[in-house]
Amino acid sequence: MRIQAIDTALEACAAGVIEMPDLILAQESAAMVRGHAEALMPLLARVMDHAALGFSSFDRIAVTVGPGSFTGLRVGIAAARGIALATGKPAVGVSTLAAFAAPFFAAGESRPIVAAVDARHDQVYFEVFGPGGRILVTPRLASVSDAIRAASEAAVIVGSGAGVLAGAWQDGNRLPAIETQSAPPLASIARLGAAADVARALPKPLYLRRPDARPQDAARLPRR
Repeated sequence: MRIQAIDTALEACAAGVIEMPDLILAQESAAMVRGHAEALMPLLARVMDHAALGFSSFDRIAVTVGPGSFTGLRVGIAAARGIALATGKPAVGVSTLAAFAAPFFAAGESRPIVAAVDARHDQVYFEVFGPGGRILVTPRLASVSDAIRAASEAAVIVGSGAGVLAGAWQDGNRLPAIETQSAPPLASIARLGAAADVARALPKPLYLRRPDARPQDAARLPRR
């Protein structure tokens, strides 16, 4: 199975072509906080040129759906949907948190893994996974202190929020291994996308909180 992986959820704009199980035909990632909309399509074109493939050569498109940046998520998901519409190939959504955790279970880790994304304001998005990737704590937005309590038995904390949790950890003797990553690996996104149920893993954003910017009620015009 040949997968096109797209990730614009966090502080990277990335795309790759991965042939299952683990052959990376081409990939590119650019670190950025904003500007994904302008960067993604040229980046995709370069990846396709390097792989010497057409978009119709994919079996499916896998895209991260969050949690992550509101704008970034929309950019990647819109691109995946557009490619799917043009090629007739399925697009599937992959959890950003699951993509962070998956490599550890693929390597044989049997203890709990916590995936965490920095949500700012002393908060993180996090999820706790058990053996085989079984979900122990569903994805949620929580305070750093609440996330630390949930992570107390974890073997590893991974993701862009891993350093945030490590910095606030009170019991140094029980600190799990810390793997700070700004974005999940494209190969991990591809593997999860290849295994996903097309009917259930829809490419739609996973928002765990409302956007910071919202229309003010006083500025709304009355409906006629």
